[in-house]
Amino acid sequence: MPNKVFLRQSWLAENGALAALVVLVVALSLLSSDFLSVTNLLNVGAQAAVTAILAFGSTFVIVTGGIDLSVGSVAALSAIVLAWTAGVAGLPWPLATLVSLAVGVACGLVNAMLIAYGKLPPFIATLAMLGIARGLALVISQGSPITMPDAVTHLGDTIGPYLPVPVVVMLVMGVIAAVILNRTYVGRAMYAIGGNEEAARLSGIKVSRQLLITYALSGGFATVAGIVLASRLASAQPQAAAGYELDAIAAVVIGGASLSGGKGRALGTFVGALILAVLRNGLNLLSVSAFWQQVVIGVVIALAVLVDTLRRRGMS
Repeated sequence: MPNKVFLRQSWLAENGALAALVVLVVALSLLSSDFLSVTNLLNVGAQAAVTAILAFGSTFVIVTGGIDLSVGSVAALSAIVLAWTAGVAGLPWPLATLVSLAVGVACGLVNAMLIAYGKLPPFIATLAMLGIARGLALVISQGSPITMPDAVTHLGDTIGPYLPVPVVVMLVMGVIAAVILNRTYVGRAMYAIGGNEEAARLSGIKVSRQLLITYALSGGFATVAGIVLASRLASAQPQAAAGYELDAIAAVVIGGASLSGGKGRALGTFVGALILAVLRNGLNLLSVSAFWQQVVIGVVIALAVLVDTLRRRGMS
């Protein structure tokens, strides 16, 4: 009997977000007849795509025990760079995309250098980058949207009559994140650093180098998210993705990651992003005020952090 209770508790600890998603879907399907329509469900997936991609990159950082507040601003800056280099500078869109990706990775590397070598707390370093990246986006664009290349805007289209391309991109990026975390040395190093940085260093892991890789990946994923968002809007906007960094962090935490590091999964992050998207979509269908929606989302995030805190206390 004790073993069954332990197994049940372990299952809930590992799959609590998935169970919560199932309960949420069932509840909303009973409250709204439109919720389970194919069109609405695919819309939920498209709405979750940008947050999920940002959250996959944030998962790497949170697993190491850090935090990245700059992903929303880096996403906007990367999209602005792509639109400007292709539309104003006249570069071919594939080359402009590579330049955009390089900018996102560079932002991540600057974050990592401030943290690993400048010894700044991740909160301060990435908060500074949040302001820098947003400011650069405004400077480059002069505060106005820039039209995206036609070839890139197809990322906002659908495959066939139903499947949104952003959903496909989200799934691909999720698989990449899962492979990095579960199948590579870099992923194992992330968990080791988050579990105990000093022990990881003594075991031979070059912590500073791994942090460079971690934050560079976060910047790269932010670039992809920014391009997907701009493709849906058909233009790169300097104020785009404002506040998305909070949704990304919330998705990671709701998905079961620990803010103290050493714990987190790509699948959990994916489920966390879906929970946020489903919740917002359901509240819209139920005609709940946008002001109250913010209250509900805040309560969900607080509960997720509380569960993580109680879980860590129980393990200690």
